[in-house]
Amino acid sequence: MIRAPFCNQNYWDRWIGFLEEKIADQVETLKGPSANPQYRPQYAFTLVTSHLSLMLMRYSRGDAFANVGRDFLPMVSAWEEAERLHLERMSPDEYWRKFDWSKNLDHYIFCFWLAGLALSLNLPEDQWLRLIALIGNEGKDQLLDRVLATRQPTRLIGSHLCHPKPYRGLQLVLDSSEGEHAMLLKDFVEHWYEGLNRNPGNKKLSNEAAIYERPYWYRYGQTNMAGGAYFGQWCIEAVAVVKAFGVNDQLCLGHPQYPGDLLRPGQVTAPDMARLPEVLQAWSTYGEAEETVLDDHRSLVRKDVGIVAWLARFLGKKN
Repeated sequence: MIRAPFCNQNYWDRWIGFLEEKIADQVETLKGPSANPQYRPQYAFTLVTSHLSLMLMRYSRGDAFANVGRDFLPMVSAWEEAERLHLERMSPDEYWRKFDWSKNLDHYIFCFWLAGLALSLNLPEDQWLRLIALIGNEGKDQLLDRVLATRQPTRLIGSHLCHPKPYRGLQLVLDSSEGEHAMLLKDFVEHWYEGLNRNPGNKKLSNEAAIYERPYWYRYGQTNMAGGAYFGQWCIEAVAVVKAFGVNDQLCLGHPQYPGDLLRPGQVTAPDMARLPEVLQAWSTYGEAEETVLDDHRSLVRKDVGIVAWLARFLGKKN
């Protein structure tokens, strides 16, 4: 049974196979000399994001969590290598400015998702410590620091939220009484996707220009469902809080964007499409009529162009 609200078995099988082959190619490429040494750190980080995308695609397909999580350790190792390569070309201060949660929404979500996956996997202590070292940003965010501190008790807790919209709603869960947890968590999950569609800070810019104000993946699937960009839209941040603090998530189960099966090994929950956010209800589902597009080389080009564009903003100069 498929967990994601969009795409059929053929889509997930095809693009999971594509990513598995791509990761193998990336690993081999990184073993050799670089034709463009300046780009090598950025290219090394594409391997990290490929591993994450593969884990999310496997979860969306309905895979058992053991299969979903088997890329976690290779991803951590790839991230360590990408960090090493970055630090060969920039100072530690420059590196951490690039990956500052307060300035880089994509990286904030990336770290939150990895925290949620790691907690759900009950990651061994040695691997957890490696992950924490890579995440960094200690004392930056009141919410994510609190989550990480459940397995890193000495961690400094930030005094404010880096991204109040939409994460104030999740912070409210932790600041409320236990009897309010379930309803407040449900409210956060239901408004999470909409809350990430943030307008640009510069009022002179159109909503379409808000590339740094919404996640890179926000519209993956809206225009290129058959091109393999869509890996699901999972509110792993909510799962991280549920796992870390024992919050009741019963009211969220079945929501098409709540990955509750991460906390329930062996379970595959079908999405309740009636609970899909209104903005997504207009999206077309991937069907048999569109499958021929997958064999079109232009689909692969669009996918790779999208990854390059995302890395330009994820690893770029927005400081």
